[in-house]
Amino acid sequence: MAVQDIMATWVGATAKQIARGVRRGDISATQVVADHLEHIARADGELAAFRAVRGGEAITEAEKVDEQEDLANLPLAGVPIAVKENTPVAGLPTWNGSAAVRTVVAEADHEVVRRLRGAGAVILGVTRMPELGLWALTDDSSAVTRNPWDRARTPGGSSGGAAAAVAAGLVPIAHGNDGLGSIRIPAACCGLVGLKPGRGVVPCQLGADDWFGLTEHGMLTTTVADAAAGFSVLAGRRPEKLVPPQRLRVGVSLRSPVRGVSPDAPNRDAVAAAGRLLAAAGHDTVPADPVYPTSLGLQGIATWFAAAAADVRAAGLDRRDLQRRTRRHVALGEWAQRRGYVREADRAAWRQRSTDFFTDHSVDLLLTPALASVPPEAARWADRSWRANMTANIRYAPYAAPWNIAGLPAIVVPVGRRPDGLPVAVQLVGPPGSELLLLGVAGQFEMAAPWSRHAPGYPRVGTGTPATA
Repeated sequence: MAVQDIMATWVGATAKQIARGVRRGDISATQVVADHLEHIARADGELAAFRAVRGGEAITEAEKVDEQEDLANLPLAGVPIAVKENTPVAGLPTWNGSAAVRTVVAEADHEVVRRLRGAGAVILGVTRMPELGLWALTDDSSAVTRNPWDRARTPGGSSGGAAAAVAAGLVPIAHGNDGLGSIRIPAACCGLVGLKPGRGVVPCQLGADDWFGLTEHGMLTTTVADAAAGFSVLAGRRPEKLVPPQRLRVGVSLRSPVRGVSPDAPNRDAVAAAGRLLAAAGHDTVPADPVYPTSLGLQGIATWFAAAAADVRAAGLDRRDLQRRTRRHVALGEWAQRRGYVREADRAAWRQRSTDFFTDHSVDLLLTPALASVPPEAARWADRSWRANMTANIRYAPYAAPWNIAGLPAIVVPVGRRPDGLPVAVQLVGPPGSELLLLGVAGQFEMAAPWSRHAPGYPRVGTGTPATA
């Protein structure tokens, strides 16, 4: 049965389903985009996922897709997509998380946006993030972004608006970027697939210096097939069919990178469930704990501070205009740099140690929790103290940051639900160049234990079904 026969609209369909339908002529890109814009108008008021929606511009761009004679080579033909608001989109300001740090209207698209458009995607708008992308909580003075699974909870950050938009079906896929977990943390909060590519695989070009090289662009999706398609576009590669990997040896670790923070029972159970899925797929699992040196945490936090300071200096911002949590963060970053606590040599040492982990333990991948606890409440965290924000971030989301410092690829995959009904996920980390391997294993998880692609009650039109292609 064709997708159009079971859906009132194409809202809720996967990116691959939409692109296939547009290429075949089953539906026009213009109608797909109009359907999604209508859904955004209906549903985003309670979520605040979008900072700005490009209504008329998006329809015009969709019409141009429909006018193309050769759609066969467009892997995202007519697919509505959202871009994170720190990534320039021609014709829009680049908000960077608040009015205080908003830049002038961009004259040209960022390279990743250019690649998405070149693949046939239509940019519906830009999604919200916290100021300067510093927090795993998404809010500012104008709105609090909410998790579609439980609107009292945060969708995470810093790509929180992107995750909320995808989990609610406002768009089938969304662009994000990840400096210390900003794709993977929201993916875990919202029951999505979130891949952070390894260093240098996708051009970054954000802020002063890509957060000292820690930041990567990626996608948030509801299926592994969509994650693979989005990754290939961002990386400038031809789409590759995922092949289920044969008998891997996967290290399993619950060890937290942050002393005194440990995973709660639902997150421990998620790792156990993922281990069983790996075994059922024919893989071997063995205990293998990375040795997170105490200095790594200090280096990571100092780099986090310093990245904020560098971005503020590069943009010529007045620190007094920033949120108070950001002001303190920037001040600490300036102090950390003056004291010499932010050193490339330290980051390089951890990168080497992380790469050696796989050979030292004779493992192909590493399995860890994605989060340590339930996502915090959705609230005006920007009005709270820097200490409150730091504590909330570190306690619930300690597992992602080491792999940005290491520059290794990592993916978050849903594996069930917590007792309170929120999704729960795990993280898989691989050596350099293992993005397709990570996607292949994630696909095995999806085949063995399919997850709910959208939060309960979303989307509020159509009856989208999981993609199989």
